[in-house]
Parts: sequence; structure tokens; C-alpha cells
Amino acid sequence: MKKLLSLFLAIASLSLTLMFTGCTEVDESTIPWSRPKDWEGGVPGMGGTSR
Repeated sequence: MKKLLSLFLAIASLSLTLMFTGCTEVDESTIPWSRPKDWEGGVPGMGGTSR
């Protein structure tokens, strides 16, 4: 019974730790790939902006 209680406490503490530290929010404006570049998304050879 004592081993079962200690196992339950270990699983509960691990679950709580993962619950509070598992995910964080990331500010998407700091990620360089948050917006497509001007050369992405067009059809190749179909005009676009000339440089």
C-alpha cells in the first residue's frame, strides 16, 4: 500500500509539473517566418515585381 501511494504521488507531481511548464506562448511578431516574403506565393514566370 505504501508503494502504491508513493507511485500515485510521483505520477501526480509529474503531471502537475508538466501541466504548468509544458507550453508557453510565443510572440509571433518575433518569429522571422511569421509573414511570407514578397517572392513567396507567386506563380513562377508569371510576372510579379521586377527588380
